[in-house]
This record gives sequence, C-alpha cells and structure tokens, in this order.
Amino acid sequence: MTVTGTQDVLLVHGGTPLEGEIRVRGAKNLVPKAMVAALLGSAPSRLRNVPDIRDVRVVRGLLQLHGVTVRPGEEPGELLLDPSHVESANVADIDAHAGSSRIPILFCGPLLHRLGHAFIPGLGGCDIGGRPIDFHFEVLRQFGATIEKREGGQYLEAPQRLRGTKIKLPYPSVGATEQVLLTAVLAEGVTELSNAAVEPEIEDLICVLQKMGAIIAMDTDRTIRITGVDKLGGYNHAALPDRLEAASWASAALATEGNIYIRGAQQRSMMTFLNTFRKVGGAFEIDDEGIRFWHPGGQLKSIALETDVHPGFQTDWQQPLVVALTQATGLSIVHETVYESRLGFTSALNQMGAHIQLYRECLGGSDCRFGQRNFLHSAVVSGPTKLQGADLVIPDLRGGFSYLIAALAAQGTSRVHGIDLINRGYENFMDKLTELGAKVELPGKPALG
Repeated sequence: MTVTGTQDVLLVHGGTPLEGEIRVRGAKNLVPKAMVAALLGSAPSRLRNVPDIRDVRVVRGLLQLHGVTVRPGEEPGELLLDPSHVESANVADIDAHAGSSRIPILFCGPLLHRLGHAFIPGLGGCDIGGRPIDFHFEVLRQFGATIEKREGGQYLEAPQRLRGTKIKLPYPSVGATEQVLLTAVLAEGVTELSNAAVEPEIEDLICVLQKMGAIIAMDTDRTIRITGVDKLGGYNHAALPDRLEAASWASAALATEGNIYIRGAQQRSMMTFLNTFRKVGGAFEIDDEGIRFWHPGGQLKSIALETDVHPGFQTDWQQPLVVALTQATGLSIVHETVYESRLGFTSALNQMGAHIQLYRECLGGSDCRFGQRNFLHSAVVSGPTKLQGADLVIPDLRGGFSYLIAALAAQGTSRVHGIDLINRGYENFMDKLTELGAKVELPGKPALG
C-alpha cells in the first residue's frame, strides 16, 4: 500500500475525550443522487442542507459538463440546479472525473431520457467488496437501452423511448434501486421493482422524484412500482440528515470516553443504531434539534452484531463501532453480511493493540451469501485492550474514519495517511475535530485543538 505525501497526513495525539457540539448536514448517500435527479426535470430545482463533501463536488462537475447550471443559493448549504440546456459532454472531460466516485453510473437513465445517449467511464469508490456494475447495464438493457463497450468506458443509446419493465433484484442493492428509480420515472408504462432497497435515503430520493411529478408507490414487501410520466418538473427539497456520519461521531464519543452533541441527528433513521449503542453501554439523549451521545463511565459490554440492509444494522455503522468494541469487556461477535471485504480494516487495529480474529464462517447469526465463499466476513473482538498510536494508511471512507477514532482513543501519537479520502463523506471533519478538542496537526503546521 502506498504511503501518501505529508500534505495528506494527519498527526493525532490520542488519549483526549472528544467533547462539544457539531452539526451534520444532508446525507452523502442522498444528496449526490438528488443532484442527478435534477437532470430529469424541465425546470430548475432547489436542494437544501447540502454538505460540502467531495462526492457533491464530483457530481456538480459532471452536471456542469452536461450543461446543467449549478450555483449556490442564498442560504448556506443550498444549491440551485438548472437543467434547461442539457448537452453531450466531452469524453475526455468525463473521464477526468472517473475514479473519484461510482455515481456516474446513475447518470445513464437521465441522460438517455434527455439526450438519447450517454457515455459512462470506468468507476471508482471504496474497495470494500464487490459492487458489480454489470447489473446496472443489464437493467438498462431491460428498459430498452443498447450498450457498446468503447475505449475508457461504455456508450449507451436509447433508439426509442425507454419502456417500463419487471425487475427482481437478487439482493436489495441501494445503487441498483437508485438506477431503476432514475430510469423508470420517464419510461413508458409501469416498472415493478421487487426486492428493492428501502433505506431512508431511498425514501428521500422517492420524495424528490414525487415532488418533480413522478408516480411511485412503495409496498411493504420491498416492491416499488413506478408509473412513467411524460414530463418532470423541478423540486424544492431539504435533504435528510446524514445518519451514517452521526453514528460515526457517536462511536467516537464512546471510544474516547467523550460527550458529543450532534445537531441535526434524527432518531427515526437511527433507531437500530441507538438500540445497539445502548446495549454496548453508551448513553444518549434526544431532543428536537439533535442527539447527545456520551460514555457514562464504567465498563462497556460485549455484544453480538450482524449487519444487514435497512431496517437492520447498517454496514457503514459497523466499522466505527468496532473500534469502541475493542474497549468492551468480553468477546464481541461481528457478522458482516453486506460487503465481503469490509473487515479487512481490523488488521491495523490489531497493530495498535486490539485483539480481533477474522473467520470465514457466519458467526453469531444466520447464514449469509458469503458463508461458503471463503471470505473473512466474521470477527471476534476480545476486550478491553489498550490501543497504542501507530502509522495508519486509510483503506476506505468508513474504515478511514474508524482509524481516526482509534488514533483518538489510543495512547501516544499516530500518523494517519490518506486523510483526504475522509473528505468524500465527512464535511469539514478537521474543523469538527478541533471543535471537539481533539489534538491533531498537519505536519509542518501548528497543532489544532
């Protein structure tokens, strides 16, 4: 693994509880998709509660390449998107954005509706397991698109208006569900999507599309029915808060024996996390503006945990919480059922003094699709163990924030390489660390906190 330059390194002097107040804004897993949805409209859209993160900047650049005017609104965190003059983008310009995000795949449906064609470059994103894009293309073929592999990516055409279809997902994938929604709303006829993802961010995207004029019905059995319409307008929407970021900071409060008030955090979308947080021994208090999380003293408790699609325990909550579980008394069992390679980050925690053993078997819960496929997807965490500072190289977004939590909880100083990756999903995380009293510094610059 390549170690980055000093400009992308953070020195973390651990052992100080995080205390204070921060704010979370709109969800990383909704805002960029809502921005893509604006492409479908015949009128401008207004998106509020937008975080300043890299994924937003990537999508903003891609939209502007395709002729969409994107500018800030009057209030902080507001974007105005005008799709009146959508046009084809230069392949080289699109390719310049490739590798930064997987979101370009979601441009397919909207561009096929608006232009009749689209070019999608190679895709990036976090390396935490298989997220095959072949299924996206197969779905688009079912709608009537033709796909041709070209140098640097895939070229798609819609010779005629896309048609509604019946689709059953083999797994309730968030990305595949988003692809179907963004394509079906302007397709001719009815689309029926079975075994769909029903995460809060999916529901919020459906709210956005309904405001634009879409007809979308959600059944209780994970079936979504979309009746295509001839035309969509714009929307005015405030994005739901980022429950994944909120849980990350909550885990940081627990691991560092701190006390953090997270303004913007909402109970409804975090109920499963809150139950688990309480079982571990963490405390929280909810009011109309946010949630306060703290370590109440005493020993943390070991638990058995299994990740799952919503309404289960979210996979993006798992990595930050595992750091706190290294401080719990006894053996905790973690069964990861969403991404087969997500537990790889634990090797660095072991170097810091944690005792975490990985297994190929499905431990502590039901059998999952990875159980017979030779993936290390279960973990046993033995605690409590004292963590010591170390040299850390960030592997992915949530794993990276987990390393940051571990460094903050550890004794001594850690060098955390690749911190720019955290900017993909955590708005102003350096400022937030300072506000919470963390002792961190960029090499060659004055210490923060």
